[in-house]
Amino acid sequence: MDRGTERDAPPRRGTARETTTGTTSEAGRGSPRPEGEEPADAGRVPLAVVVVDREGLVSHWSAGARRLFGVAKDEAIGQPAIDLLPVSGALPDPDDDFAADAYGEYAAYDGLGPGLDSSLDRGLGYPAAGRARLTVPAPDGGHERVDVLWWAYPLVGPGTERLLVLAADATALRPEEPATPSAVERIAPGFALHTDFPGAEELARRLPEILPSMSVGESARIVAQVLELGYPVMEFSQNDRVPVTPDWGVARRVERRVRRERAARAAAEGLPIAQDPSDEGEDLEYVAVRERLEFLNEVSGRIGTSLDLSRTIVEVSRAVVPRFTDVAGTYLREQVVAGEGFPDGVPDTTTLWHRVALEHTDEPGRWDDVVPVGEAMPFPAHTPFFQCMTTGEPVLVPRISEQMGHAIASQFEKRDIRPLITGRSMLVVPLKARDVVLGFMILLRHPERALFNDMDRVTGAELAARAGLVLDNARMYTHQESVAETLQDSMLPHIPPRMAACDLATRYLPGTLLGRVGGDWFDSVKLPGARTALVVGDVMGHGLHSAAMMGQLRTAVQTMAALDLPPAQLLRNLDDLAQRLGDTYLATCLYAVYDPIAGELQLANAGHIPPVLVRAADGRSELLDLPTGAPIGVGGVPFEAVRVRVEPGDRLVMCTDGLVEMRGEDIGVGLAALCESAAHPAASMDDACDTIVRALAATFSRAGHADRKDDVALLMARLAGIEPGDVAEWRLALDPAEVARARAVVRERLHGWGLGSLAEPAELMVSELVTNAVRHSRRRSVGLRLVRGDTLLCEVEDDDHELPNLLSAGPGDEAGRGLRVVSALAREWGASRTAEGKSVWFELTLPRR
Repeated sequence: MDRGTERDAPPRRGTARETTTGTTSEAGRGSPRPEGEEPADAGRVPLAVVVVDREGLVSHWSAGARRLFGVAKDEAIGQPAIDLLPVSGALPDPDDDFAADAYGEYAAYDGLGPGLDSSLDRGLGYPAAGRARLTVPAPDGGHERVDVLWWAYPLVGPGTERLLVLAADATALRPEEPATPSAVERIAPGFALHTDFPGAEELARRLPEILPSMSVGESARIVAQVLELGYPVMEFSQNDRVPVTPDWGVARRVERRVRRERAARAAAEGLPIAQDPSDEGEDLEYVAVRERLEFLNEVSGRIGTSLDLSRTIVEVSRAVVPRFTDVAGTYLREQVVAGEGFPDGVPDTTTLWHRVALEHTDEPGRWDDVVPVGEAMPFPAHTPFFQCMTTGEPVLVPRISEQMGHAIASQFEKRDIRPLITGRSMLVVPLKARDVVLGFMILLRHPERALFNDMDRVTGAELAARAGLVLDNARMYTHQESVAETLQDSMLPHIPPRMAACDLATRYLPGTLLGRVGGDWFDSVKLPGARTALVVGDVMGHGLHSAAMMGQLRTAVQTMAALDLPPAQLLRNLDDLAQRLGDTYLATCLYAVYDPIAGELQLANAGHIPPVLVRAADGRSELLDLPTGAPIGVGGVPFEAVRVRVEPGDRLVMCTDGLVEMRGEDIGVGLAALCESAAHPAASMDDACDTIVRALAATFSRAGHADRKDDVALLMARLAGIEPGDVAEWRLALDPAEVARARAVVRERLHGWGLGSLAEPAELMVSELVTNAVRHSRRRSVGLRLVRGDTLLCEVEDDDHELPNLLSAGPGDEAGRGLRVVSALAREWGASRTAEGKSVWFELTLPRR
């Protein structure tokens, strides 16, 4: 519809400054109109906007309210809203000639939902709507009756406003011809706003909160129209747009009009009038059924907003209190609460049921000590709860007798629950999914409230069916998330706090998004020559697939690191592997090798954020400038390695982008915060990690990002270094006589270091390794090195690329015993290839000082 046509439409009764733009579906179209007259559905409809404060007094009374209710703004402000608004939903008198003449078949209609007075006196905490009749002053000085549609929306927040009330004269909204029963239409205000309402612009921005059923796109359109034109908006649709809407109810009215006409003809002809005793019952039943359908519709919109099992449980419990029941206790089977697989078998008297939620309208704390949330208990066969859980059908107890109250209370040991339940009406409904009972809800009503009846039983069963599906979805998600977390935890390494010449600390933080399990990982690998490989990676995506891919890549990195591949070559091989595994394998990776003897870091980057190096000398921190490289899995991109000089005490901080990156914010903000927080002094490495995490969280919280969406891997290493005096190196000629020299220099150096207790086993193992090296070397001399660090390390290098194997030597064999001696005496030993050949090494534990 052209919006310009709407604005230029001729005004009708009561239209002036405050009006509401309307659109209708075809079902509401009327008969042909006189030429030049605008249809009711194409122009403006009067709308009253009233705001009620927390004391129940009117704080805003629009011009539309003055026209509709006949009360001036000065007279309304500060007055009790309940005295000024149409609080009654009572039906007009069907014999009222004025009503029949003025409104035809619309004169008699159903009262819909709770009265407006329930919202005004805080009896309702949810949106409500209805129709009402009121008598207002007429322009000629008399009085006239107005058919009013009203909507009430609770407002939450720190302000004084508590309730937004909208009202419209239904006269301008009616079709000119009687509608058929199939043309029953629903009307709902998409939004209403008056330009002089204090805080109007802020209220417009909160449109999705006030009307949660509206789509984001529709909300944006309406807000833009409100802010640009100052017009409120009203929507006509056969599809509900808001939680509650008054119904035209045309079908029911047509039926009653036909009965009245039939009765009038019979009276005119002097025939007896046949009264239909079922009319009143049918009307009441119609109203009751409609109210329950609206209730179920509202509940469906309020539950299942999250896949978090705990939150879903609370939503289900709160959805029924107080509108449907006064007490709601929710019990779930043990497997459901634990997030395990689907429960097996029919429940029995040994099945444990966990009380996971309890909502009530009694005074605070009355139920907490007697039936605390979190308690697990079985239920005996004589209880209605056992009947519900085994049959899967609702159980209705119109009123709990003293005898039944005693039987139920007997399972609560020393706690007397009888005063809480005796005399109340009870309905027990099963929470089922795929014909399996996951749990049940115990619903209780106060003695003074209407008893649960068969219609409530049906309503409760439908409610439980919807809640059961929502809970099962949350349970399945929780189970999948638990599997993914277990998988991820099993793949994340347990890094020792101390490696060769460096101290380590790590943190892994799961994200807050659905599927928060991700592919972030860290690792450290021991390398020959007292070196340590440090790695941090981030697989793109979340969930089981990412966690599994992370495990594969981490295993590959460990394997290639153990082969002592240079950083750039390692990333090249990892990229080739990812491409072979599939085109969905994409990850970033930062790989660093720390050499404490040379005092340097060698780093290569595959699309990862750069690390931070904190200098011990002056406490200055800097982002290391590394070639970025492409992520693992892209293919065809070279990787480069960079060497960085470091000093003992320097700290290296490596992390994934989840720590420093937030949607909508420049990543430079996070990187700057990372540098600043990494430089803060800390008592320990763990404290330093915690300082970084807290500082980054505070930075983004100030920027309006309360939750961190992505997971985080953080690895910090304090580089201790090895002093030159703790390293001894010799070159040995390819001569068997050099074996004796090797034993001698090792003995002498160990005594010089005060490690004489290690001289004998060290001499024996050095003798075996040097003998093998001299025997297999081809062109160059043999290298021998001793390193005193956390352990005593001995390395023997030669130019033969073939790695030695541990063999089984028989009594008559001349070879094969050397490595078995090394394996028996050494704390740890190994062999790896080098650029020139190979290195065979062993370690001995240093004696305690």
